[in-house]
Amino acid sequence: MNDSPHTPQTSNAVPEKPQAQSIRARFFRTLGPGLITGAADDDPSGIGTHSQIGAQFGYGLAWTFVLSFPLMVVIQQVAAEIGRVTGGGIAQNLRRHYPRPLLWTMVSLLLVANVINLGADLSAMGAALVLLIGGNAAFYTLLFGVLCIVLEVTLSYPRYASILKWTTLSLFAYVGVVVVAGVPWGRALTALVVPELQWNAAYATAMVAILGTTISPYLFFWQAGQEIEEQHRHHAKPLCIAPRDAGPELKRIRTDTLVGMAFSSIVSLAIVFATAATLNANGITDIETSSQAAEALRPIAGSFAFAMFALGIIGTGLLAVPILAGSAAYAVTEMVGKAGSLDAKPLKARLFYATIALTTLAGAALTSVAIDPVRALYWAAVVNGVLAAPLMAMMMLIVRNKRAMGRLTLSPMATVMGWFATFVMAAATALFFAFTL
Repeated sequence: MNDSPHTPQTSNAVPEKPQAQSIRARFFRTLGPGLITGAADDDPSGIGTHSQIGAQFGYGLAWTFVLSFPLMVVIQQVAAEIGRVTGGGIAQNLRRHYPRPLLWTMVSLLLVANVINLGADLSAMGAALVLLIGGNAAFYTLLFGVLCIVLEVTLSYPRYASILKWTTLSLFAYVGVVVVAGVPWGRALTALVVPELQWNAAYATAMVAILGTTISPYLFFWQAGQEIEEQHRHHAKPLCIAPRDAGPELKRIRTDTLVGMAFSSIVSLAIVFATAATLNANGITDIETSSQAAEALRPIAGSFAFAMFALGIIGTGLLAVPILAGSAAYAVTEMVGKAGSLDAKPLKARLFYATIALTTLAGAALTSVAIDPVRALYWAAVVNGVLAAPLMAMMMLIVRNKRAMGRLTLSPMATVMGWFATFVMAAATALFFAFTL
């Protein structure tokens, strides 16, 4: 009886498993530069900024993440399309099609922002490790910097990209924190759609900091550079030369970017909600040190939340620090017209790897200045917010330039969204200066 009429149910179910696995495998293969970029968006700078926002304003600025999500999706998609369509990064396209002083200005601004951000991130990582095991924060900061340099210089691009993709899992630490934080979900979710506006310098600064954390210049250069790396890895041509491949490739970019930015936004909100439900709810509204940000969670949410918070800073730092240095390296080598790639041997890409090493070590050296790490993280985000608008404007000019993009210029709808994102960033920066100068 077991051999005959009733086996078809089993045989019908078996083929579905490989098919489902194939769909999942194709989906995960689609994820790459966009996912890694989105995860790097929640670097220690972002963690510090979002912790301060949650502690100081509670749930009051949660609505800004709903506003920033479509803006970050479209501008990162623009960056990715510049790389994949033209076969050149943002700096290379500026060099090809626009005046050189403009190129030098944009790259110089990027380097300033990246070194500040690197210093803030490395310092936060060192402080987080002290919380967990004790020791010397300055030594740990330098150690993390050297480790990131070694990994970027010695590993091949496919291996390194794979490590970065797995490192994104460290962000789930903050999902774990929010689960045990006792968030009043009715109030928290209402704050996503009902703004609680304040007209003062602190609120304006916080808005710029959030936008500067979620829409950061280094992420533009990195995602464009990674699309070029992927193109070379698959021995493909730029889409402006092979437009027949544009359909599936642009669809992949859209999916990858959408997933990456959604992941980034969810984790950012988890950090804000967790600190709002713990620090702000218990009267802790001003985070003065990175130790305080994590230590304050221990008596309120327990040792698990404390440890996950600290480990998350280290994990995301190991993801973001190489991306900050790598984006600077892409920009500098493209600016001077030299080849640079994470897949190149160090002796064949000296300027590329030298830029990675120098920017990372320069960032680590900033820890010798007596600046509180959390404050440095917060102001690094503000600097990124101030610098992003002009870079975004240049990207929008590139992506609509037929000499650069051929027939694959950005669609009218995406163009409107991209310019709107640029306007919002510029307006937030103007608001910040109006309140603080």
